[in-house]
Amino acid sequence: MADQHIKLPEGSIEKTTTTLNLGPTHPATHGVMQNIVELDGERIVSTEQTIGYIHRAFEKIAERRPLYQITPLTDRLNYCSSPINNMGWHITCEKLLGVQTPKRVDYLRVVIMELARISDHLICTSIMGVDAGAFTGFLYVMSYRELIYEIYEEICGSRLTTNIGRIGGFERNFNDIAFAKIDKFLAEYPKALKELESLLNRNRIFMDRTQGVGPISADRAMNYGFTGPNLRAAGVDYDVRVHSPYSSYEDFDFTIPVGTTGDSYDRYMVRIEEMWQSMSIIRQALDKLKQFTGAEAEVYHADVPEYYLPKKKDVYTKMEALIYHFKIIMGEVEMPAGEVYNSVEGGNGELGFYFVSDGGRTPYRLHFRRPCFIYYQAYEEMTKGSMLSDAIITMSSLNLIAGEMDA
Repeated sequence: MADQHIKLPEGSIEKTTTTLNLGPTHPATHGVMQNIVELDGERIVSTEQTIGYIHRAFEKIAERRPLYQITPLTDRLNYCSSPINNMGWHITCEKLLGVQTPKRVDYLRVVIMELARISDHLICTSIMGVDAGAFTGFLYVMSYRELIYEIYEEICGSRLTTNIGRIGGFERNFNDIAFAKIDKFLAEYPKALKELESLLNRNRIFMDRTQGVGPISADRAMNYGFTGPNLRAAGVDYDVRVHSPYSSYEDFDFTIPVGTTGDSYDRYMVRIEEMWQSMSIIRQALDKLKQFTGAEAEVYHADVPEYYLPKKKDVYTKMEALIYHFKIIMGEVEMPAGEVYNSVEGGNGELGFYFVSDGGRTPYRLHFRRPCFIYYQAYEEMTKGSMLSDAIITMSSLNLIAGEMDA
């Protein structure tokens, strides 16, 4: 922290401002990022943002890897909802490769992506409560995030960075235990979410800390490139699942919640309502899955042996499976030349993958469109003139994840 003297016209009283360094290891920054804040008392005069403290060069690393070895990199973008990153990458690959996934695979993917969305929003909304002084709600709902992680664990063996799925579908079918755990979550979480709403929605302290704090207009949000809950909170009903459907989202009936002011309270309320909508989508998906019986109920991937790893028992007993396994694992499968862009509705907005192939075994160029990287550019405009405590709650409501900013 340092004091600065502002030179004013002759005869005026000299004014002193304070420079405060928030981060990159300050707990209020929600990740490894730096905010240099110039304060007049407790009011923010200006801010300067710096990222790059965990920059890992994912895009350049990916350009040296075969497709399957890129999936674990996507986990490390928004690690609060990593399955969405995995699915988005696989769908992008399928777009380039011309792979058509079965309906049952689409519906299974929808279940996982909506569970990931709930996990993401659950963390954001409860931590907003922490930043406003309400720690109890965070401790309570985080136990339900564990239920989601147990579902991941049953399906793929992982919890946080899941590396879930494959090009064309999943590595194994969902078993009865997985479906039972999904049913358990859908039965128990609504009660907890209602209690979180009761704790915060009409809480006068929480409302005073969030209403009118960190607002952004629809025009300014669109000019910055906002998407996702933060754009919808400003009143724009853009959702990739509706405007550019993927994974058969056009088969589902759900509402896009929108706000009006674009402030921290609206961002909180949009995420709360989206959790209810996600639970509705999961229930619809489970109902749709019941139509598949017999052999259809065993379908969990597309028939693309050139890109889908064969079953282990086939690798041991069949020459064709052994050859495909070797080629895929060693990255010796050449992909068609082409240029594609595909996006999905991530936890924080439009997560896009721009993929250029020259017909080789690895991407020629690859770019990740990370929504948090775009939001952070507006942070100074959203906090200038507000109090220091408002800067923290604004950052929390944007749900800034350092992994997405430092790809």
